[in-house]
Amino acid sequence: MRVALFITCLVDAMFPQVGKATVGLLERLGYDVDVPLQQTCCGQMHTNTGYPDQALPLVRQFADVFAGYDAVVAPSGSCVGSVRHQHAGLASRAGDAGLRRQVDAVAARTYELSEFLIDVHGTADVGAYYPHRVTYHPTCHSLRLLQVGDRPHRLLRAVRGLELVDLPGAETCCGFGGTFALKNADVSAAMLADKVEAVISTGAGVCSAGDSSCLMHIGGGLSRGDLPVRTVHLAEILAST
Repeated sequence: MRVALFITCLVDAMFPQVGKATVGLLERLGYDVDVPLQQTCCGQMHTNTGYPDQALPLVRQFADVFAGYDAVVAPSGSCVGSVRHQHAGLASRAGDAGLRRQVDAVAARTYELSEFLIDVHGTADVGAYYPHRVTYHPTCHSLRLLQVGDRPHRLLRAVRGLELVDLPGAETCCGFGGTFALKNADVSAAMLADKVEAVISTGAGVCSAGDSSCLMHIGGGLSRGDLPVRTVHLAEILAST
């Protein structure tokens, strides 16, 4: 199976350890992982802020770069959500039937990390060891767009040494929402305060999620409050042995 890592902009620029963990995990499970250097942004932020014309070249690039792979894996529910739910609409809007067929084909082979591990690799036990008390925040795009359900929890419960504790109000947004946090800063900060309070109430030392963007937001709130909880991406936990 030819597997490619879709690194995503935020991971590439700010959290490279998440990309490294994803590759390390997949290689440990027996996959030969390519990281195409021609990949760019998926166009999510352009689409979400009302710039579909600027997003279209990025959609074409994504479809071209990842066309030859059996599976494309990304440590991000929001970016995979864009590939699976926005690219087709952008291609149709442009009136490009060929591009629409191409993006549909690539989207069908693009997976958020927990989806790939459970649905394609076919196991929840990836041989990880992580002796910490962990709570998990299910990010909005993974929960609502991709409907990953309990896949991340199944993976975490199979990690040796890990104590998984439920997060109160888990399905409530953390308040990031990309440009939402900038355009609606006061509302975003209030939502973040509620999420941080919920995280602290669990007594966990680690808050995990499948999106670095949400972890960045939650981590900022925890850091500013000088609170004793770290944010760690799901990929990093699963890559630990």
